Amino acid sequence: MMYRAVEFGTQRRSLKPWMVALLVLLLLTVVAVGIGLLAHFLVSGQKMEYYHGTFKISDLQVKSNSGQNTPYQLKDLREMSETLVDEIFIDSALNKHYIKNQVVRLTPEEDDVKVDVIIVFQFPSAEPRTVRKRKIRSILNEKIKNTRALSINASSVEVNAMSSSTGRLTVQACCGKRAVPLIVNRIMSGDMAAKAAWPWQASLQHNNVHQCGATLISNTWLVTAAHCFKTKANPRQWTVSFGTTINPPLMKRSIKRIIVHERYRSPAREYDIAVVQFSPRVTFTDDIRRVCLPEASATFQPNSTVYITGFGALFYGGESQNNLREARVKIISDDVCKQPHVYGSDIKFGMFCAGYLEGIYDACRGDSGGPLVGKDLKDTWYLIGIVSWGDNCGQKNKPGVYTKVANYRNWIASKTGL
Repeated sequence: MMYRAVEFGTQRRSLKPWMVALLVLLLLTVVAVGIGLLAHFLVSGQKMEYYHGTFKISDLQVKSNSGQNTPYQLKDLREMSETLVDEIFIDSALNKHYIKNQVVRLTPEEDDVKVDVIIVFQFPSAEPRTVRKRKIRSILNEKIKNTRALSINASSVEVNAMSSSTGRLTVQACCGKRAVPLIVNRIMSGDMAAKAAWPWQASLQHNNVHQCGATLISNTWLVTAAHCFKTKANPRQWTVSFGTTINPPLMKRSIKRIIVHERYRSPAREYDIAVVQFSPRVTFTDDIRRVCLPEASATFQPNSTVYITGFGALFYGGESQNNLREARVKIISDDVCKQPHVYGSDIKFGMFCAGYLEGIYDACRGDSGGPLVGKDLKDTWYLIGIVSWGDNCGQKNKPGVYTKVANYRNWIASKTGL
């Protein structure tokens, strides 16, 4: 918009620069407010809607926790199913309304696997939900018929609307999902973790003093290291807290039961795993969520990037920290870790190394029992290892040693039912 000078009779006067600047500023303010109000009314006219979809994948078998040789693993099917639903709705008439999907359950049924998926949209509130449900089911049914990625029985497709509260809680209860982006540097002498960055991290405290880390695997169960309880095994003396600070805790619970692996014998380091039951149960939120457990048959390749978190000391001989810290490390092959100048024959069944032979990034005192996690292509996080032992902290050729969770998957299931 242009502004002209104002004329009075034969005398011509132009506005002073400060007056022009003020008018421009006022005009920009009016435009910004108008855009803001328009955006508010457009957004407020839409709401998140949750739909529960089910379908069956046929002509396949799935690897069970017993490790039977079969073509697919549940983890693979979860990724493939979520990718398929993404592609279906992104390439559909509802693409402008589609937000995301999340597989919440996979149920093996003889030669089929039933998939339960929550599909999230954002729609204008004017149209009846029954109409939208029919559209969603029709698109899902039609596209699934033509997919070659998975063999899906089209007649098994069902879609039902969910209440916002139920849908949101169902998504939050899914394992291995974070509410914040991944930005990680280091743990020992490193940066603090962002709020809600690692919602499965817990602090185990004996007489209200932090002793070990732990990982949330359900709303009542934790996984940790057996050696945390080698001299202090009375559940009544233990509590667990959640959140990125020990004091004040986001939430605190009493320990109900401690189950140490039957074959753990201190000072030996084999079978360094325990499960801990607490009460009352927690409600999952963005800040408190459970991690996924790997299948017993799961393998993780050397040099894979993984992440460790904990409240441990920043240097050897130091004290535990009040704030949660984080580090990015690499899985080290057994061939390297068993070399004489590293750990040699001290690396036994059910252990693996992670970190860097150069040192620097490592777990330390107070991190024991805490999680080493990795994510898949759909940003679902799995508990790969438990902080177990190591020589010093961040020392050259002495990386951290971790309990391999996949090797104890059946043991965890036998004690917790998970």
